[in-house]
Amino acid sequence: MHPMDVENPSGLRVDRVDPSDWTQVATIDSVAAAGDRARRDSIRRWCESGAVLVARESSGPLGYSVLEYNFFEQGFLTMLMVAPGARHRGVGARLLTDVEAGCTTAKLFTSTNVSNHPMQRLLRRADWRPVGLLHGLDEGDPELFYLCPRASR
Repeated sequence: MHPMDVENPSGLRVDRVDPSDWTQVATIDSVAAAGDRARRDSIRRWCESGAVLVARESSGPLGYSVLEYNFFEQGFLTMLMVAPGARHRGVGARLLTDVEAGCTTAKLFTSTNVSNHPMQRLLRRADWRPVGLLHGLDEGDPELFYLCPRASR
């Protein structure tokens, strides 16, 4: 078992992905699975850099997160994706908790499109607070930035 493995009663475990497993991660990403080559390339790069945590059950991967430190030298949750068939089962909340626990900087940020209501609900339930809005990344769908509540402690 990998040292980052964390077990829980539901059988869901979260651990760092092996770089060679990037194709398996890409199969649970709805954007990559739809044929987006740029997303597949990003997944490969994230996995190779060691930035990816994967949530798994015995049936296989259910979701993944990417934590990077290139946002003003602070932690940034670049991606949190749960496979469509695994949504509303606590996978996203578990990944979010593990990213918060693993972040090594004083602050942890993330962002999501204004249209991404499921991610906004997840962040609100975890007490992340909105800290800014950026127009111009995706035409007609601004990016909403959030700060992890642990930065307030």
